[in-house]
Amino acid sequence: MAWDTERTKQRLLDAAVFEYSEHGPLGARVDRVAARAGVNKERIYQYFGSKQKLFGAVLEQEMIKLAAAVPLAVEQAADLGEFSGRVWDYHRSYPHYLRLLLWEGLDPDPLQSGRAPVAAAQERSEHYAGNVRAVAQAQADGFLRTDVAPAHLLYVARALAAWWLAVPAAVTLMLGEVANESPEDRRRVLVKLVNDATRKQ
Repeated sequence: MAWDTERTKQRLLDAAVFEYSEHGPLGARVDRVAARAGVNKERIYQYFGSKQKLFGAVLEQEMIKLAAAVPLAVEQAADLGEFSGRVWDYHRSYPHYLRLLLWEGLDPDPLQSGRAPVAAAQERSEHYAGNVRAVAQAQADGFLRTDVAPAHLLYVARALAAWWLAVPAAVTLMLGEVANESPEDRRRVLVKLVNDATRKQ
């Protein structure tokens, strides 16, 4: 039955989130994914085709979850600082997606000739393109600075939201005495930094 197939696929995806976030796309093992899901590992190849394609499906699923939790329409793009704060909130509460992105970044550069293709590249590109269009409209509406490309403004908002959580040891060493600030204080600083960098003056 179709619903059984979808339920099995979802169990595999949910199990793969943990496997890939713990071991990365190279260290992940399909037998561990199957065991965690309680499903025969042959189903992984039947539904997803390969371990790499399963990783792409995981990244796409987790991107969709973040997009649903922290949307970026024109209204949100007008306040990129608060958007960045909400992305930070999401990564703090649900660190798996950020870990998946970090693991992906540790692989050899997939954009170089002869490398493996970027996982779920088209779906992810389309998602980010929608974000960029929202930022561009917020620029046209007079909320954001226009001397910087909209894609760069989006990058600032997303990158600053992730950096504190991605490299906590480096951040602690860099911040020194203020490294012990509360999460609430850190969020306020993040929002202010992004707004200072992106808002039209």
